[in-house]
Amino acid sequence: MMLRKLLCATGVAALAMAGLGTGVAQAEQAPGCSSTVQIGSTAYGAYQGQNAISVKQFKGCNQNWSYIFVWQSFRDKHIAYRAHADVYVQFDGGMSWGDVDKGGSPVELWSQGTNTLDTCTAASGYIQWDNDKTVAAKTGWRC
Repeated sequence: MMLRKLLCATGVAALAMAGLGTGVAQAEQAPGCSSTVQIGSTAYGAYQGQNAISVKQFKGCNQNWSYIFVWQSFRDKHIAYRAHADVYVQFDGGMSWGDVDKGGSPVELWSQGTNTLDTCTAASGYIQWDNDKTVAAKTGWRC
């Protein structure tokens, strides 16, 4: 009985470890900035009832950054997509800065850094395929 419990516990631990890194992004550094820190909460976009993307906002090197991560569960569908990341700035009507758009189905994408630490910002990102299908997410505003 004790051996069965040990084997069961070992199996559960192995499954948990195998799942690490398959869902939530492990982003830590923006391109050219080694000291980024996430600000605010992560936003999620779903496709067919499952999380497909995560969007996070970071600050570092006196700039704001948007980061998008495409989950393995979406990538397993083998749909070719473009990814887009940008930082929204809260002005009259809003404005996006730091836009980066990349084809080739990237796993992750950073926006350009924006000099917007003194304004209210939100991170935004989406993936697009077949010209009219998208999954999008936007974080809450950080002021």
